[in-house]
Amino acid sequence: MAKTFRPYQPEQLLLLPPSLSDWVPERHLSRFISDVVEDLDLSAIESEYEEEERGYPPYHPRMMTKVLLYAYATGVYSSRRMAARMLDDVPFRYLAAGNEPDFRTINRFRKRHGEALSALFGQVVRLCRQAGLVRLGRVAVDGTKVKANASKHKAMSYGRMKDKEEQLERDIRGWLKKSDEIDEQEDRHYGKDKSGDELPDELATREGRLKKIREAKAALEAEAREKAKAEGRDPKEAKPPDKAQRNFTDPESRIMKGKDGFIQGYNAQVAVDGHSQVILAQHVTDAAPDVEQLLPVVSAVGRLLKRRPKQVLADAGYYSEANVAELQKRGIDPFIATRRQKHQEELPPAPRGRIPTHLSIKERMERKLRTVRGRATYALRKVIPEPVFGQIKHARGFRQFRRRGLANVAEEWALICTAHNLLKLYGARA
Repeated sequence: MAKTFRPYQPEQLLLLPPSLSDWVPERHLSRFISDVVEDLDLSAIESEYEEEERGYPPYHPRMMTKVLLYAYATGVYSSRRMAARMLDDVPFRYLAAGNEPDFRTINRFRKRHGEALSALFGQVVRLCRQAGLVRLGRVAVDGTKVKANASKHKAMSYGRMKDKEEQLERDIRGWLKKSDEIDEQEDRHYGKDKSGDELPDELATREGRLKKIREAKAALEAEAREKAKAEGRDPKEAKPPDKAQRNFTDPESRIMKGKDGFIQGYNAQVAVDGHSQVILAQHVTDAAPDVEQLLPVVSAVGRLLKRRPKQVLADAGYYSEANVAELQKRGIDPFIATRRQKHQEELPPAPRGRIPTHLSIKERMERKLRTVRGRATYALRKVIPEPVFGQIKHARGFRQFRRRGLANVAEEWALICTAHNLLKLYGARA
């Protein structure tokens, strides 16, 4: 007897018009993000369209914002992939309500409203606080190096620029001399009817390279003068060190050491609440060291939430006596390693009794981290910010910025962190 299958009729017409809403489960992430965005203040985006009278009506900003945030929350960062998903992915079609903006439109919206979209981070943090996910009892600060949209092989040191500039100048002089000789020979042979305006391909390429090197060299020299001025030295005498690097593709990115070796990238910072792994503050810097990022990110938490955390945890990269003293001055209890601990290294327990008054700030911190309370508290640093980077980089696949320039990657990182917090809020309400 033949097996009976369930009905399958691809050409079957629906009796009633279909509703995309019926195809999305009630507790689906797309529904949640749609509801949240409906309550967000998008006036900074919408106001930009108020005086636009000409042209075809734009796509609704609220719809575009929903699509962007859902895309980032599900690990879709390419505008081309977003456009494709709106054709063949039900949750994307549901959020777009049948609209089909192409990838150029999505990209233009993201760039045009980058600053306003970044500001949504603060609104979402406050929603997390209202939901009880933010307690500010214990906050961990950490950073991660993220690849820039540029190859480290497209960078050149200042010393190399000087050598290459001289070499290209010699090559170009040689080519020009050779071109003059060829022109004279051709004039004698063919007559003087050539325009003489065209540059040989090799010469044009070398002149382009020389121009780029000179621009990069001038930028490094300008940075050196600014630094000298800030330090009270004579800017006219300032010169960049020969090892100073500049990338030709993304000049604002820097060579940095990450967990997988040296990369061309940026340093992305976060402050994470110990209760629920909600990101409370974030920013991106082109400075590789973390030590100067601690106070700005802690201050950002206070500005946003109008309250300071009780404890701040950070690894040895953030330690300085000035940082510890400033946190204590603000009434914050710091737990910051004074040096990098070797793998499986066991620190001796802290001595019993009163703390000697002659101990330095560093010695007091070392003693504090060797106490039972200090060990237990500092150990939590590994389970507060590090999983956040794991979720962003590995679970959602964000390992490289798509945009270029510090201001642009800062906007991109803000969207990444906003999407992360939306997922935390969704998980708490699901």
